[in-house]
Amino acid sequence: MTWVVFDYGEVICTRTKALPDLANRLGVSLADFESAYWGNRDAYDRGVSDATYWKTVANAVGTDIDADLVEELTRVDIEGWAQLDPDSAALLDELARNGTRLALLSNAPASFARFAEQQPWARHFHTRVFSADVGCAKPDAKIYELLVSRLNAQPQDCVFFDDRAVNIEGAHAVGLRAHLWQGAEHARRVLAEP
Repeated sequence: MTWVVFDYGEVICTRTKALPDLANRLGVSLADFESAYWGNRDAYDRGVSDATYWKTVANAVGTDIDADLVEELTRVDIEGWAQLDPDSAALLDELARNGTRLALLSNAPASFARFAEQQPWARHFHTRVFSADVGCAKPDAKIYELLVSRLNAQPQDCVFFDDRAVNIEGAHAVGLRAHLWQGAEHARRVLAEP
């Protein structure tokens, strides 16, 4: 039986618009902030704490932060990634209504994972794997293997959608039927194929 597995960021949700606000809160240019934000994100997705991540970002842009600002930055960052893409949300509703077995595989910090689990859309997913919770991240083979094990499935039983080519390549290497995300309508066409 087939599982349909979705990434979260820029697949289920839209790209965050919070970066200018985050940069302003640190009092730095957007360009400097973006470099530090993305440059340190992998460690955050693999499980470092909110405080460690934001202090690393702050150090990279030459500023200092306290615990209150860490909490504020974390909240704004989560809100930035919380906006669902309406077409993706409709697709999830439709698949769930049709009895499709759904799983989520997301590179995400633990604080976002705890937020996501409480959102109405999360109920559609039988299994949710967040990278920070398991200490590894896409495109590592280990996270795809862990997902397949949790689903009690074979890799070829999983159709996987992700917006990053490197993650698609990682999934292919493990045997998942992986597709670069090109929107909900494209996903419907993929899922309609025999």
